[in-house]
Amino acid sequence: MNKILLVEDDSTLAMGIEYSLKNEGYEVDLANNLAIGKKLADEKDYNLIILDISLPDGSGYDLCKHIRKSKTTPIIFLTALDEEVNVVMGLDIGGDDYITKPFRIRELLSRINAVMRRYSQTAQKSQDIAILESKDVTVKKIESKVVIKGKDIFLTPSEYKLLLILMQNSQCTLTRSIILEKLWDVEGDFVDDNTLSVYIRRLREKLEEDSSSPEYIKTVRGIGYKWDIPVRGS
Repeated sequence: MNKILLVEDDSTLAMGIEYSLKNEGYEVDLANNLAIGKKLADEKDYNLIILDISLPDGSGYDLCKHIRKSKTTPIIFLTALDEEVNVVMGLDIGGDDYITKPFRIRELLSRINAVMRRYSQTAQKSQDIAILESKDVTVKKIESKVVIKGKDIFLTPSEYKLLLILMQNSQCTLTRSIILEKLWDVEGDFVDDNTLSVYIRRLREKLEEDSSSPEYIKTVRGIGYKWDIPVRGS
């Protein structure tokens, strides 16, 4: 059974979400503040974390940063803050998706299913090409590990899947819409184009020596992106 941690201080909303998730077959742990959420996230392994941003003893952003220090568990933010800067900040620090309050429970369930499906696909062990190499970047697919010049690089599941999409189509220009379809695995209704820009920027910061003058991930103006260095597979 898939386990979900729900960190939400609104008890009425939390109970409603918990009831709906349990009806869908999920096991749910509730936390009504940052401290309890941090304790549960540290002690247990979850398939997904649903995280409110405004908590009585701190910010959900801080909890996300804490989780991302050691775990790649998918995170969906619940937020009443729908300004672009808040959405981008949540994605930039490691969130996988966000949903703005008020929302319909079916929409939340659809987001959960999409994120977990994407994470499951990323985590599957590929048996065809086990290793991808491109100059100083090596991807060990069976271990879901990325290495640059012998140093392990931490990527979130979404960042890792984006990297695979680009490297497996090296030197081919991919439109933003194609990348988003592959990355999100859902129709465009739930996709914010800013999300892709955030992930591209984060990948460049982690992979490139100079992210302002990228060598690996090139922008094709008005079209999309391409991995510009040849990739070898073994």
